Amino acid sequence: MNQSPLPSYAPLAEVVRSGMREGVHYGAVIGLSAEGEIAYARGPVHDPMFPRSSAKPFQALAMLRAGAELTGPSLAIAAGSHGGEEFHAAEAERILTSVGLTTDALRCPPDAPGSPTARRAFVAAGREPEPRYMNCSGKHAGMLAACVAGGWSTDDYLDPEHPLQLLVREAIEDMCGETIAHTAVDGCGAPQLAVTLAGLARGVQGMRLSPEGTHEHDIIEAMSAHPEYVSGPERVDTDLMTRLPGLVSKIGADGVLVLNAPTGETVAVKISDGDAQERSRVVVGLTALRALGVDVSPVVDRLTTPVSGGGATVGEVRAL
Repeated sequence: MNQSPLPSYAPLAEVVRSGMREGVHYGAVIGLSAEGEIAYARGPVHDPMFPRSSAKPFQALAMLRAGAELTGPSLAIAAGSHGGEEFHAAEAERILTSVGLTTDALRCPPDAPGSPTARRAFVAAGREPEPRYMNCSGKHAGMLAACVAGGWSTDDYLDPEHPLQLLVREAIEDMCGETIAHTAVDGCGAPQLAVTLAGLARGVQGMRLSPEGTHEHDIIEAMSAHPEYVSGPERVDTDLMTRLPGLVSKIGADGVLVLNAPTGETVAVKISDGDAQERSRVVVGLTALRALGVDVSPVVDRLTTPVSGGGATVGEVRAL
């Protein structure tokens, strides 16, 4: 298969150690004003990219359109990437039980909790990985509930041509306002659909601005009301949403983050190196949100990321 050339990513954050620049994180970032205008942009924001788990709100929208009865925590976890705490696994299992299924129906890979504290306890107890602890099990449980509601098969719900996945494609194209550029397999096994960073921001903002009582608005409300189910203790999304009430934060693998303020301003970020330690995308995202006029002072500590050396802080990652 021919490979697309790497987009011309822009320098977004620098790593400074003991007063010297050690490295630079490249990527793209877009900020939409409350009115939907592009008010902040750096890098290739109109090139296709994989939103990864930042697309989960759109996938949850397809579940609701299919007739899945998801509300409150169940809707938040269906749109989230949880840390594998016991209450997360229990909620995913509860969704399945409510439609007459068991965890055997899950097609996401088995995993141990991702939250450091929960993982240590899991390993210490000698337990083996299970699909319900995988960070996407809430989404998969929601997808299965949607299949039951739609009268569709459950064994092949991850097939890109399955009625549910076609509904996901329709929801993403509807909200993002563009045609899917490429279809791939995500880490959890579900189809992953490429859109632009601008499209991702437009889509999430459109959900926030949808009228009360709509599926779109319900998803945003559930996520902001139940941040612990979107992510969990020791995880970025929950921390940001807890300290900035009303904010919706959704991280995606390989350097993606979308932030949506209660007043509508929306930021989407893609860090080209994948940002494995999540040390630059939050810095870049919050800096862009602040540039849009959103008060981020409650999380001012997140505007830089400490760089350690010898057990002490010797530098920082900061936005350019």
